[in-house]
Order: sequence, then C-alpha cells, then structure tokens
Amino acid sequence: MTALICGSMAYDTVMMFEGRFRDHILPDRLHVLNVAFLTPSMRRNFGGCAGNIAYNLKLLGGDGLIMATVGHDFAPYGEWLARWQIARTHVRVVPDEFTAQAYITTDLDNNQITAFHPGAMNHSHLNRVSDSSGVKLGIVAPDGRAGMLEHTEQFAAAGLPFVFDPGQGLPMFGGEELRAFIERAAWVAVNDYEASVLSERTGWSLEHIAAKVRALIVTRGAEGSWIFAGSERLEIPVVAAARVVDPTGCGDAYRAGLLYGLERGLDWATTGRIAALVASIKIEQHGTQQHHFSADEFQQRFRAVFGYAL
Repeated sequence: MTALICGSMAYDTVMMFEGRFRDHILPDRLHVLNVAFLTPSMRRNFGGCAGNIAYNLKLLGGDGLIMATVGHDFAPYGEWLARWQIARTHVRVVPDEFTAQAYITTDLDNNQITAFHPGAMNHSHLNRVSDSSGVKLGIVAPDGRAGMLEHTEQFAAAGLPFVFDPGQGLPMFGGEELRAFIERAAWVAVNDYEASVLSERTGWSLEHIAAKVRALIVTRGAEGSWIFAGSERLEIPVVAAARVVDPTGCGDAYRAGLLYGLERGLDWATTGRIAALVASIKIEQHGTQQHHFSADEFQQRFRAVFGYAL
C-alpha cells in the first residue's frame, strides 16, 4: 500500500552561535534591533516535512510517494533521494524559485532564531492528488497554504483517507478552515501545543475532534504520546534515546511510523510504539535525514524496547 506524502521539501541551514542571545539583545533597544552573530559551525541538511517523512518511511520498509514543489537549486537533494531510491515522480521543479530554505541559528541555551523562505513551496497547489496512481492513503503535512487546502479537498473527493498534520502551518488557518480539514480527514496528528491551538481555534475539545476522525494522535515530547481511537485514549510511552542530540524532525519521524502502521493495518498500540521508536532513533543524530537503520535492526530494537516482535 502506497502513501501519498503532500508536504514541503526544504534545505535546513543550521548554525551554532557559541554564546547566548540574551547577552547581545538588549530589551530596551528592541525597537532599533541590529545584531550579528558569529557562527563558526554550520550544517546544511536536507529537510522539509515531506522529505523527512518519506525518508523515515523508506528506512522502515514502507512505501511513500512525495508530492511537493521545489526550486531550481534542487539537484543535490534530488541526488540524495535517488541514492535512497525514494521516487521523485511528483516532485515538481518551479524554475524561477528557490527550494524552501530555513536558516536556523542556535545559541548555547538552545534558543533559536529562524528565518524561513518558502520559495517553491508556495506553488504546491500546482500538484494535484489525482496526478498520482496506486495510492491508498495519504498525509497533508505543512506546505503552501493553497496546496494544503486543495490537497485536502482532492483527497476527500477521491475517497482516499489521509492524515491531517498541520504542524507549523497551523497559524495560516482560521477556525472554519481547520474544522473543514478535520471533517475531511481520517486521522489528525499534532503535538501537544498544536493540539491546544487547534482546540482553541475550532472551539472543539480534543474528545470532540477525536470523535470526528478515526484517530487523533497527540505527541507530548518526553511524556510520550496519546492516541484517541474510538472511546479509548491509548498512552504510548516515550522511548529513551541513547543520547539526545537534535530534536528537529522528530515529529516527521513519528508520522512516518504512523503511516507505516496504517499501510500494514497494525493496531494503534503497536503503530504508536513504532512511531515513538523512530522518533527516538532520529533524536540521537544531527539533522533530519542523517540517521540510518535497516528493517532488521529496527525490529531487533523494537523487541528489545517493548518485549515483543513486530
């Protein structure tokens, strides 16, 4: 079963400032802010929600098809996808735009200042769900606003169940639009902060949202995650990482685990544990696509952590 992954593709440029922002940003001078931070170390990672989800799903042995828009500078990312045999059939190049870019500066307190250029992502509505074939489910992850709205409608019109994953795109939508997303979705996946915002903007409690979909998934960082399915609220435990290096992309890794479980018709308790383990493995490495494991290695670690085999 193939999952259509609608979302962003981006380059993440991550820089480390070996100081603290608070020592250089004066509260009484914010109205004339003009600062520069020397960043001796820098990494450029392949990222974006669709790319991250597809990469993790590939590691698990799942089947994902990316649908995204990228810019004229996409070649290095395209070569990376080819290396991992991740299909680019529905990755559309917009010649006059850059691929979406995030520039992230982190200080010694793990505070971050981020600048994000959406570039080609704003053209995601040029892709249509009906352009794909052989897909049985999908996900609408953070992307261009028009693309998220239209892809949701297209999934519903095609009768294809999908995960609604608003993520950092949540602020773009009002209550009426968010209620429409939920009404069309089969599953909703958010973190605990996004869950609060989603509830406040829609005027619906989490229980009310859960009643409208097959399952509502709420990740809660170090507290694990909740999966509201039917009348149950399953408690999915967090998987302790060998070392905590970089949480960026953990949410996307978790969602890849969800898609893997959905593709295989697994129960929610197992699906949630797969997702939690993928997220834990990701947090042990810098970047969003620098961690690696084979399907056998994952199954061995799953058994060691949870005490039963997949």
